[in-house]
Amino acid sequence: MSTPAGQASTGDFDRVLVVDFGAQYAQLIARRVREAHVFSEIVPRTISAAEIREMAPVGIIFSGGPASVYAADAYDLDPAVFELGIPVLGICYGHQVIAHSLGGTVARNDVAEYGRADLTVVAPSQLLRGLPEEQQVWMSHRDAVAEPPPGFTVIAATPDSPVAAMESVDRGIYGVQFHPEVVHTQRGQEMLKHFLYEACRARPLWTHAGIIEQSVDAVRATVDGGSVICGLSGGVDSSVAAALVHKAIGDQLVCVFVDHGLLRKDEATQVEETFRSSFHMNLIHVNAEERFLGALAGVTDPEEKRKIIGETFIRVFEEVAAEVTDVRFLVQGTLYPDVIESGTADAAKIKSHHNVGGLPEDMELQLIEPLRDLFKDEVRAVGEELGIPEEIVWRQPFPGPGLAVRIIGEVTKERLDILRAADAIVLEEVRRAGLYNELWQSFAILPGIRSVGVQGDGRTYAYPLVVRAVTSEDAMTADWARLPYEVLERISSRVINEVEGINRVAYDISSKPPATIEWE
Repeated sequence: MSTPAGQASTGDFDRVLVVDFGAQYAQLIARRVREAHVFSEIVPRTISAAEIREMAPVGIIFSGGPASVYAADAYDLDPAVFELGIPVLGICYGHQVIAHSLGGTVARNDVAEYGRADLTVVAPSQLLRGLPEEQQVWMSHRDAVAEPPPGFTVIAATPDSPVAAMESVDRGIYGVQFHPEVVHTQRGQEMLKHFLYEACRARPLWTHAGIIEQSVDAVRATVDGGSVICGLSGGVDSSVAAALVHKAIGDQLVCVFVDHGLLRKDEATQVEETFRSSFHMNLIHVNAEERFLGALAGVTDPEEKRKIIGETFIRVFEEVAAEVTDVRFLVQGTLYPDVIESGTADAAKIKSHHNVGGLPEDMELQLIEPLRDLFKDEVRAVGEELGIPEEIVWRQPFPGPGLAVRIIGEVTKERLDILRAADAIVLEEVRRAGLYNELWQSFAILPGIRSVGVQGDGRTYAYPLVVRAVTSEDAMTADWARLPYEVLERISSRVINEVEGINRVAYDISSKPPATIEWE
């Protein structure tokens, strides 16, 4: 696989592939591997043995999945994968795939196992070495391995799974029916480390300092003289990307802050002051509000909004680049979840991120994306390592398309002004309650509808406002935040009294999945 320009060459780190069989936990497995300081990458179940060999991983993990290995549409795997000599760990459905492919037996249990289960270690093993004989694990299955393949040793069982874990150390193949990646499996991370460090002999080099070093080297090798421009929003992603590239090439970097008119209250001023005074970077401030609002006029479809915003961003950057000497590259703060959600070979499209699915095909600038392989928590840690101020590193995520994807329906100046004022109140009250750093995001949404209300003994017909607050680790999944009633009451009272045009406030209590964090 080729490395995008300026992206850290992950070939310099030991790599573990997570083969996704449609699991709800595939991203979590990848994160747990990285927490053990080993680089991980999610790949589709359709990957061939030849493609795996080319990627040269030190290990492979098969994820869980919703199917049965006996179903007509069962998720298959290239059987030659087992002949590569690369250690394999199967989890849940992946455990069953190993058994079914190598001559074992998978059967439908009379009793399903969902939730906590008591695991008993029944034989000495590499995978469970040093762990308690009795321990709690997390199960989520109906089918189970009834007989292991020839040459495999059963190493653990539960009352309803006689082959809850198995291994063939000689072949380097391991399987567990439970989920070691979830926190409910008490010693799960230790099991993963045994696989990574002992079976795969992976080196724990995926550290924040190592990521920075490799990214800096990759950027220098890519740029090799000339100027680079960076699309700077002031959020953590673009800020860390800018700081990384600035560390690599110094004054060759020119940051471009495009005020598209879709920012929060006073945000443009704050961004400019922060980056001119704290980072001492070359910064060009472009006021493009009229241009973006003109392009968005009459547009209501969220995918079309994102694509319009993405293309307009690129055109503005290209115009600025034409005025800067010898520019061939554009830095973006694209993250791994952006790539996954925008739809790739290994994930269905959830929504196009403006910096991935919204990019035009005829771009004149080559992208540098130093964060493309990182989850958000990794980006924050890298930002701290680079010395970026805490108020930026721990700022709640804000979408690149800004308030355009928090206004349902057409984006107009009037609606933007209303939402900006209301959103500022939401953030003020969340900070006042000391909850800002506990939440992944907290913000307001303006649906493009009106509802009847009563104010001052008179009828009103105004917009409702929806408040959204979620907790999360990486934005791949999220739970709605249980904000105290008194905080919600203050938000509602202030918004209705202080923001003209709003007469009703609602609170979104849906999690991701099935909902997304943003409404569009």
